[in-house]
This record gives sequence, structure tokens and C-alpha cells, in this order.
Amino acid sequence: MEIFHALILGIVQGITEWLPVSSSGHLVVLQNIFGITQPLFFDAVVHFGTLLAVVLFLRKEIAEILKSAIKMDFMSESGRLVPLALIATVPAAFFGFFFRDFLERLFYSTMAVGIALIITGIILFLSERKQGSRAVDKKDALIIGIAQAAAIVPGISRSGATISAGLFRGIDKEKAAKFSFLISIPAIAGALVLESGGTASTASPVTLLIGGATAFFVGYLSLKMLMKILIEKKFKNVAYYCWFFGAVIILASIWS
Repeated sequence: MEIFHALILGIVQGITEWLPVSSSGHLVVLQNIFGITQPLFFDAVVHFGTLLAVVLFLRKEIAEILKSAIKMDFMSESGRLVPLALIATVPAAFFGFFFRDFLERLFYSTMAVGIALIITGIILFLSERKQGSRAVDKKDALIIGIAQAAAIVPGISRSGATISAGLFRGIDKEKAAKFSFLISIPAIAGALVLESGGTASTASPVTLLIGGATAFFVGYLSLKMLMKILIEKKFKNVAYYCWFFGAVIILASIWS
């Protein structure tokens, strides 16, 4: 793997993992249309980079959650996020385990990715108009978890689906976003374990470092950018991008 490809893939992973445009959808396009592939171990490294980015971004919240968990305090504002995060994690784990073969086949279908991106755009466009002030409850956590499970489909944005689900439920924008980021940690960690288990690296240490570091720095900036997009009510701009990109992919799939 060339250093230039590692840099490009790190940038793409860092941006698309958090901005609601589907990282898996962009990966499919890079692989199937442009022929840019990434070894499984390299994929694990860039995922580790984005995982570190979200941990750094939520460092204060995570510290409070850990303090509450150690005290077995699950009634406080931070402590109650522990069972809620567990509830939200179950649907994706179930869906990913039992439908893994079906989902893997979708990664070879650019048409499916294009359609999923159009759907992502619709979800983002509609959710932007929603206003809420509530915190996440158990029912919300389950629904957001189902949205995260649906986002395993390439082309459906995980951050877009989960944040939008929270907005549709009347949850405060910042709370919806941070809960989405929080439940991404076990999801990304799970993917990291699957990708790194039993694999050997064919890339040089320098290439791996560049890919992982790029994904980390770009990912952290993307998290900040997503919060700004939410606050300034610019989800519709991202929706336009998803529609355009999805349409291009569909046309490319038809013509190829």
C-alpha cells in the first residue's frame, strides 16, 4: 500500500465516520469504482484512529460515566447513560451477527449504496426541522440502537441515522449527538476486534502510522464540525450532498 493511498483513506475515514455521509458507502465507492482497496489490518488501524478521536472528544463525559459506574450509581445524569448505552448497543450486535453474510454482499453493490445514500439524505433533511429538549430514556435508547443497526447497511450513515432518530424522538440536539457518539465506541471497538483478529499487516509501519494518525486528527475535526452543523441547522446541506453522491453512484452503477 502506498503512503498516498494511506493518507487518502485516512482522510476519508476520518471525515465520513462522523459527518453523516456514510463511511461504509464511501469505502464501497473507493473499492468498486476507483479500485482503491485497504487491507483488513489497515482498516483496523484507521478505525482505531477514529475511536481515539471520539474518546478524546467525549473525555469529560466518559470520565463522569466511569466515576458513576465505579460507584454503581446508575441514577445520576452520567450514570444512567451506562444502561442506556447497553440497550442501544444490542440491536446492532444482533443484526450484525445474524445477518453478516447478507450485509457483506451489499458491500459489492454500488446500486444498493446509492439508494441507501438517497435514504440517508431524506432522513437528514426531515430531522433538521425537529426541535427537542428531552434527555434520552430507555425507549429512546432502543430506537436509536435500531437506527444504529440499520446503519450497518453501507450507504446509511451511522451518525446521521442515530442523531436523526434522537431528534425525531424530541431529544435535545447536543444530547442526541453525544449519545450517538457514545454508543459508537462499542460499535467501532467491535469492528476493530473483527478486523484485527488473526490478520497480519502487509503495509509498512510508516504507512499504518500515517493512516491511523490522519484518521484520528481528521476524525476529531469532523466531530467538532458535526456539532457546528447541528447547532447551525445545516443538516439539509449534508442531505443535498448525499442525494447528489447517491445519484452519481446509481448512474455509475447503471452505466458500468
